[in-house]
Amino acid sequence: MTAAFKQPTAAQSFGTLLEWAQRAWNQRQVEEGTFSIALPIAPQDPLKQLPCLAVDSSFRFLWDSAPGLCLAAAGQCQHLELAGPRRFELAQRFSDTTLQRLIDASPEAPCQARSRVLLAFSFFEQSKEQQGHIDAVPCLQALLPRWQLSRHGQQSWLRMHGHACDPSDVRVLTEALWQMAEALNATSPLAEQDDATVLGTPVGCWKESYQPALEQGLKLVNDGALHKLVLAVRQSIELTTPLSPLRLLRRLRHQQTGSCRFLWQRGSKDAFFGASPERLLNLRNGRLRSDALAGTAGRGEGGDTLMQSSKDRHEHELVVKAISDSLGEKGLNPQRPRRPQLARHGHLIHLHTPICADATGHQALALAAALHPTPAVAGLPRREAMHWLQTLEPFERGGYAAPIGWIDQAGDAELRVAIRCGHLRGNQLDLTAGAGLVRGSIAERELQEVSQKLAVLADQLDLHSGNRERTQTPLQR
Repeated sequence: MTAAFKQPTAAQSFGTLLEWAQRAWNQRQVEEGTFSIALPIAPQDPLKQLPCLAVDSSFRFLWDSAPGLCLAAAGQCQHLELAGPRRFELAQRFSDTTLQRLIDASPEAPCQARSRVLLAFSFFEQSKEQQGHIDAVPCLQALLPRWQLSRHGQQSWLRMHGHACDPSDVRVLTEALWQMAEALNATSPLAEQDDATVLGTPVGCWKESYQPALEQGLKLVNDGALHKLVLAVRQSIELTTPLSPLRLLRRLRHQQTGSCRFLWQRGSKDAFFGASPERLLNLRNGRLRSDALAGTAGRGEGGDTLMQSSKDRHEHELVVKAISDSLGEKGLNPQRPRRPQLARHGHLIHLHTPICADATGHQALALAAALHPTPAVAGLPRREAMHWLQTLEPFERGGYAAPIGWIDQAGDAELRVAIRCGHLRGNQLDLTAGAGLVRGSIAERELQEVSQKLAVLADQLDLHSGNRERTQTPLQR
């Protein structure tokens, strides 16, 4: 198929595309269903072309792990939202059913161009009532998009999904795909002013609400009630100028090169985005990889200091062991290096241990259910730590520190842990970050670590005090 679909340039090429689509329709195994067709196009940057792809769509998605896979998606073809303890199982079932029943006119497209179900979980399996309202973030969102634009290396593919009942629907969908390809090829994304200033005013001070929780958390780990607890803070910012998540993510592409930039936008006034350095799992051809990422050093601190820190090495080893044990309980034989590596993400350095295993025959989301949440974002023991997080954190975590990513037709998947993130609701931006507490943690150091993590996004903004004079906020220290 790839040979048949080299970059089309003439009307005859559309005829070839339509002929291929009609052949797939005639060979279908069902009377009607979701029709899928893909087309190679000239190299495109999905991050820059997402506005063109989503011109008529309220839903937008970006997965930017360039120089690896970069994927933009828009629109909804099928979707599922739910809550409860079986959400990973039901998400797997929805993904399998949706992808296996596709009438696929492009089954030989390369792996980057496969149909994907997009996934966004919340941290907790149930939202809690908080100050008289329930957080609007669903505990699971699973979605087959209408449009997918992917790029890996110099290859770009455009794919679309749509419901078809008869050959006329197939023609309409094929024409829509062709027209979108022409629009993308003709569009020159406007040069963005990366120095454009986004003004905002911090609402309150996160330290005031964090201090009592921090003291209680330190007591829990020092008294031995918990081995580890990862308490998060939230800083809300009232924006006085519009914020473009894509513009900010484009900056982070250069500043957080080892991270995966992501966007889950449900409408013009609701966007969840960030630059995650932490891979919950990558499953490809039956080979699993998960990353233990714990132990942090910031500005002015070197990697040698981190490697020699008994506190950070202990915190990191707790995460490595917990991930390895979780995979072992699923029947896998995880392998890992003896010593952690150093991973630099912008101004932050982390201890990092890749953990790999043969996961042939295992479903991606069953493994994700076993891994989430890792001690890097929750604590140990897991159940007790989760209880204390709900007790001590005065806000709903929503998507913070939860899995976000995709699963494709072959069962391959990638899920990142949604950290270094922000949630934009209208003119309010909520930034969330956490620090791991273990025995021997020092309160001032944990405050500094949280501040440095908040600054990954906060440094992109020009923050002012209420009287509009420039001040140095806790986010900028």
